[in-house]
Amino acid sequence: MSTRGASPGRRTRVMAADAAGITEAARLLTEGGLVALPTETVYGLACDATNPRAVANLYTAKGRPSFNPLIAHVPDIASARKVGRLTPAAETLASRFWPGPLTLVVPAVEAATSALARAGLPSVAIRVPTHPVAQAVLRAAGRAIAAPSANRSGHVSPTRASHVQADLDGRIDLILDAGPSAVGVESTIVDCTGDVPVMLRPGGLPREAIEAALGAPLGDLTPSPAADAPVAPGMLASHYAPSVPVRLRASEVRPGEALLSFAGAHPPGAETALAVRDLSPAGDLDEAAANLFDYLRALDASGASAIAVVPLPRRGLGEAIADRLRRAAAPR
Repeated sequence: MSTRGASPGRRTRVMAADAAGITEAARLLTEGGLVALPTETVYGLACDATNPRAVANLYTAKGRPSFNPLIAHVPDIASARKVGRLTPAAETLASRFWPGPLTLVVPAVEAATSALARAGLPSVAIRVPTHPVAQAVLRAAGRAIAAPSANRSGHVSPTRASHVQADLDGRIDLILDAGPSAVGVESTIVDCTGDVPVMLRPGGLPREAIEAALGAPLGDLTPSPAADAPVAPGMLASHYAPSVPVRLRASEVRPGEALLSFAGAHPPGAETALAVRDLSPAGDLDEAAANLFDYLRALDASGASAIAVVPLPRRGLGEAIADRLRRAAAPR
C-alpha cells in the first residue's frame, strides 16, 4: 500500500523495528512514501524532506496546515551543516546536546530541503535524534527526513505504534514499532537566527540546561492565535488536543469528568471521576512527561465529558508539560 495511490479500506503495515523493518522504511522514504518512525520523544511521520510531492502527501495524511513548517531530521552535525547554516549559538548547542531532544532553527541551505517542508520560510528547523532506529533509518535513507508527530494534526501526539495506527491507519505506508517513546514530549525548539537565541517551544530538553550551555538566558516568543504563519512546528494555539475539553489547574473533579493527577493529588470529587491517571505518583517530572500523551489518550477514550488536570510544577520538564496542556485546553 502506498499513499501515492492509497485506497480506502486498506490497512497500513506494521513492522518490527529490526533490520528488515529499517531497510523497508528507508526504501519507502527514498521512493516518496510515508513511514511512522520511533524517536526518543514521540513517534514521527517521516518523508523525504527534499521531495515536494512526498511532503504534500504528508500534509494530506496529517490534515496539517501547509503553513506549519516541518523539522528536518539528520543523523549528525555534519549532515545538519548541509541543511542549514549553523550560527555560533547553534554550533554551541548542537555540540552539547545533539543527538537529543533539541531542534534548532537556523538559516536554511535552501537547495537541501523543499520550500514546502519549510513552509516557504528562509529558515529551517533541524534535529538529530538519539533513537537507534531513527538513526539507522536516517543513515540508510541518506537525506534529510521531515518527521512531525505521527498523528492527525492537532490531536494528541503518539508515544506508541498503536497510537499512530489509531490516527493514520490507511493513510501512510508503514509503521515501525519499537515500543513506547522514552521522553514522551516533543523536542525543545530554539530559534538561533537572531542575535539572542529564542525559546519557541519548550520540550524534552529543559530550559535550564540550554541556558547553562549558552551562559545566558533564552529569549521567549509567546504564540498567539492571531499570529501569522508559525516559524516552527508545534506553535499553533490549539494543539495536542483530545476530543473532549481539558480543564487546567482543577481544584475539584466535576460530575462526568476524568482526572489527570500528579504526585498522588486527590482533589475533591476524585472518587467520582470516570477515569483517573496519575502522571507520576512519585512526583517525577521526567516520568510525567513520558506518560503525558498516553494518559491523555486513555482519559479521552474513557467516555468522560471533560478532563480535569491538577496543577503541576513548572520546573525542568514541567515547562514543556504545561505548554502541551495549555494548547490541549485552548479553544478550537
